[in-house]
Amino acid sequence: MRARSRAMVAATFTSVALLASACGGGGSTPDPQAPGTGGGGGGGEITVNGCTPENPLVPGNTSEVCGGNVLDVFVSKLVHYNADTAAPELDIAEAIETEDNQNFTVTLKEGYKFHDGTEVKAANFVDAWNYTAAAENGQTGSYFYSAIDGYAATQCGDEGDCEATPAETNELSGLAVVDDYTFTIKTTDKVSNLPVRLGYTAFAPLPDAFFDDQDAYEAKPIGAGPFQVESISSTEMVLTKFADYSGEFPASTDKLTFRIYEDLGAAYNDVVAGNLDVIDSIPPDQLVGDLYQTDLQDRWAQKETGSMRWITFSPADEQLKDNTDLKKALSMAVDRQAIADTLFSGSATPATGWVSPVVDGYKADQCGEACVFDVAKAKALYEQAGGYEGTLTYSSNTKESPINQQVGEAICNQISNNLGVECTFNPVIDFATYNKGIDEDEYKGMLRAGWQMDYPSIENFLTPIHAKGADSNWADYDSPEFEELLTQAAAAEGEEANTLYQQAESKLAEDFPVAPLLYGKTQMGWSERVDNVKITAFGTPDLASITVK
Repeated sequence: MRARSRAMVAATFTSVALLASACGGGGSTPDPQAPGTGGGGGGGEITVNGCTPENPLVPGNTSEVCGGNVLDVFVSKLVHYNADTAAPELDIAEAIETEDNQNFTVTLKEGYKFHDGTEVKAANFVDAWNYTAAAENGQTGSYFYSAIDGYAATQCGDEGDCEATPAETNELSGLAVVDDYTFTIKTTDKVSNLPVRLGYTAFAPLPDAFFDDQDAYEAKPIGAGPFQVESISSTEMVLTKFADYSGEFPASTDKLTFRIYEDLGAAYNDVVAGNLDVIDSIPPDQLVGDLYQTDLQDRWAQKETGSMRWITFSPADEQLKDNTDLKKALSMAVDRQAIADTLFSGSATPATGWVSPVVDGYKADQCGEACVFDVAKAKALYEQAGGYEGTLTYSSNTKESPINQQVGEAICNQISNNLGVECTFNPVIDFATYNKGIDEDEYKGMLRAGWQMDYPSIENFLTPIHAKGADSNWADYDSPEFEELLTQAAAAEGEEANTLYQQAESKLAEDFPVAPLLYGKTQMGWSERVDNVKITAFGTPDLASITVK
């Protein structure tokens, strides 16, 4: 059973439902990219909307935003991503050095403390990474260690059955502790962007307490970040400022509470009423006619972020599996601009490739005419490809983001009207059920898929999603040429690497395992109590920097 990346779950960027627009009065209009910039001091308490994590808050086993948003503020990693630019900055690491992009030496800052007072040492990284990588532990973040030497030996048999075909070992041969503050990493092949990857949550260290008593850790998780966990319940997750925080990115408030909401609309109403301080996504109906800007006046922000939606063609569908022309015809029959305009008011734009515009190396129009709405060409290619027999389906989870159904129905309506094939939306109750169905090849036709970047790199939009065996390779795409380009790109640096990744993306355009659909934007709002609210390139609020007026 393949695990699913946190990012694959997260890319449900805010969208507008097909509701009647409401009109509002005037109000000042802020720079949509600018955060609130008041002069509030440190201290105080803030509340933000949250949701129930799928799993206990273990860094290597958190594959969705409900838990990931909490982890982001209570764990520290070797690398921290700048809130404004997403540029990697050293955090726990004093240095990450390499002469060949395959053998890396990591030196830690001395005296960096976990919340339980113990010091972060090299073994805390190596033990955590071995635990997460080993298939027998069932951690969703395992695949992020696939570049490290010895990863294959930590994986179980062909079907991932660790009882029938156990792994050779539960330790990565490419990791070694040199001393308390130094460890080494050897990758199977050259990986020039490895230091950039190391800011992802799955690479966080684990304290000794995790291995001593995992149940106790899960009840009250321990990290090394600016906030520490005080309590977790079904209604809220409470964190407080860590007084002995060792890093350079401290919390600006004394207390942070994630208040669990089942309904985003209720959270929005609480922000407007001043009963909630921050909402990390604006409800669909409030985006219609920019109503939220009227309600919140100058207390909102919007930013293009590293998120995407696309259509995955099910590998379980024999009609689609090897019929590239048929998949391209379906893509050309979809009017992306109409979906963006009708369902997404300012929070999405038509995608022209498989990589987000926010990362270095992005190249426009990689998809070519296959992502351009053209009914005549779509019909001609559809007929040339032999058409589709029976009813075509589009499957998606609906509970976490109701807009998924509206997008699916719009896609099916367009395909039906433009190509004459019957197409129906297949609603799946929640992501867990949807995920299980994909693992078991339950769905044919088209699948909703999305991505929110894990780290700021063109590679993050290619390898974890489309590489053979990748956790989020829902299309089961397998191309030796694509793999070779990824390997060459990983060994290169700068523009040379970007060019090779762009060539790999061009291979996706040729084989078309998935159809790019939309690039995402994020909108947020906040109450009159707080200031300095800004959206990161990952589409999340920078919670550590928020201040109370």
